[in-house]
Amino acid sequence: MRNEIRDQQFDQERALYNAQHTDVVNCVFAGPADGESVLKEARDIRVEDCAFSLRYPLWHVKKFTMANSTMDELTRAAIWYAEEGRITDSTLNGVKAVRECRDIALERCHVVSAEFGWKSRGVSLTDTDITAEYIFLDSRDIALKNVRMKGKYSFQYVENLTIEDCDLDTKDAFWHSKNVTVKNSTVKGEYLAWFSDGLTLINCKIIGTQPLCYCRNLKLIDCTMEGTDLSFEYSDVDATVNGHIDSVKNPRSGRIVADSVGEIIREAPVMPCTGEVILRS
Repeated sequence: MRNEIRDQQFDQERALYNAQHTDVVNCVFAGPADGESVLKEARDIRVEDCAFSLRYPLWHVKKFTMANSTMDELTRAAIWYAEEGRITDSTLNGVKAVRECRDIALERCHVVSAEFGWKSRGVSLTDTDITAEYIFLDSRDIALKNVRMKGKYSFQYVENLTIEDCDLDTKDAFWHSKNVTVKNSTVKGEYLAWFSDGLTLINCKIIGTQPLCYCRNLKLIDCTMEGTDLSFEYSDVDATVNGHIDSVKNPRSGRIVADSVGEIIREAPVMPCTGEVILRS
């Protein structure tokens, strides 16, 4: 038997604490009491057509769904330490929306949340728009598909990440990342992927200054590069680039194949640099 809570408003501290096997439908979580943690420690809940405007609503929640719901900018740190959740057709606008979570899927959502997805495992975003200054810091087993993202310091220290059919407008993305594959995507940002290990870019457009430096096990397959000066410095790289690269500087090892390179810079390396630059005839 499932319980149902419908068409109500809650603003008390822990208003629905440890709710179990419950459908929460068309409810509002807001009011003068300004209570926190309204659904903390809930188990097997369905949240639908609800509006949240209180802090920490879904902490330590297990086995939940949320659909057609909104969390406004006052819904800070909304989903922490949660497991086995699916969020669809919803808006998340509070800072630090997801942290230290496991097996959370977002589909067709709109997210504006600085520091989204930190220290989490098994999170996926599909058909989603997200703005996050820091996204997925120190997280594992992450998947993005058809995501439009705007950020700055994205995917730092992330491990086991797949990105497909995405548009990423970022800055220092993928720093210190491990085992990342990006397919059929646009990646725009300065200083892309420094200190990464095991980054593979397939059929991607790469835009921005000084990309892909200090990398290990770096692969580019049928990519294009735009505005990418001082590329590949001190990197171990195997790259095939269709079109032009503005400049390549001191690749540590491997080979870079391109149609043309504006400048190949080999000067004052601080380590042995034997990487080849090969121009297609």
